[in-house]
Amino acid sequence: MIGYISDNLLLPILDFFYGLVPSYGLAIIALTVVIRLALFPLSAGSIRNARRMRIAQPVMQKRQAEIKARYANNPQKQQEELGSLMKEFGSPLSGCLPLLVQMPILFALFATLRGSPFADVPYTLNLKVLPADQIAAVEPKPFNSASHSIFVTSTDHVPVIASLEKGTKLGVGDTETVSLHTKEGSSFASVLSGVENGSSFAPTWSVTKGEGVVSVDQNGAIHAISAGDATVEAKIPGLAARSGFLFIKALGQVGFYTDGAINWDIAILVGGFGITLFLSQILSGMGMPANPQQATANKITPVMITGMFLFFPLPAGVLLYMVIANIFQAIQTFLLTREALPENLQSILDQQLAAEAKTVTATVTGSSRMPFEPKGKK
Repeated sequence: MIGYISDNLLLPILDFFYGLVPSYGLAIIALTVVIRLALFPLSAGSIRNARRMRIAQPVMQKRQAEIKARYANNPQKQQEELGSLMKEFGSPLSGCLPLLVQMPILFALFATLRGSPFADVPYTLNLKVLPADQIAAVEPKPFNSASHSIFVTSTDHVPVIASLEKGTKLGVGDTETVSLHTKEGSSFASVLSGVENGSSFAPTWSVTKGEGVVSVDQNGAIHAISAGDATVEAKIPGLAARSGFLFIKALGQVGFYTDGAINWDIAILVGGFGITLFLSQILSGMGMPANPQQATANKITPVMITGMFLFFPLPAGVLLYMVIANIFQAIQTFLLTREALPENLQSILDQQLAAEAKTVTATVTGSSRMPFEPKGKK
């Protein structure tokens, strides 16, 4: 499903924007904005629900405890009252459905930006080599990898699959050639033969695990040397993987620290992600009573996630998408926090804010009293 959405929805949108402005960096930004706008109603529902639950949760928890205590011996009545409570304030789980609906599209968008044309596309083949006397008892089962759309020009891309006719189990001394082909059956080599500079998209082959178990040549022929497990990888260059955008040296570049040097463009993107995530979380609490636990989480979470992404292998193009998506999320959160609340929730919020103001006033008054002064003098 993710591959279908990528091939039939996201890549056509990408092609359209690249046709308007021949810049893959701008195409990523435009694609991100279009998808976020399309998902606006779903994500808005989640933001609204989170805001309402943050207000209603203390009241709901108190009412739930009262209902369970009052109708402890009457499960049917207890369920009826709890149901009425949910109708009054809404269900905490109702915000999860919009997230679940949009997840396939977001996963497809993520997969699109991690693949061609923004990054080199790997095809990983996990192999098992058996002794000659054991392989005879194994029934060959053809293997087909997932399909990846490979850009061979700035606007032309073809879905390419890696196949092993006899499967991923080989016998010692066997040789099997990996077939890279389109869904229609045409070889990838024949596709490249009709493309100017097509040889620049020829795959490179390597053994990433089990060098003593198998070897592979640059035609994709795998030679089984000894029994064991091995992994062979074919990597097809991404058309725009080495293209820059603004301060980004290469959209396909991966890693904050490589070859003994810091990639400052990656560092800036990761830092931008953390800042925009923190801003979005701060905006989500606008107009709400202070919540020390939530405030601590809002500070710690962006730092933890940002630190993780410094060393997580994400291409610069994906990080660019994540920063733009966070900016869009922050704007959306700001707009939605200004919406009017239902009357019952607004009443609860007013009470919470009044109680908080009273507590703050009492704290300030108490702190201004001298230690030797009796209460009530100030």
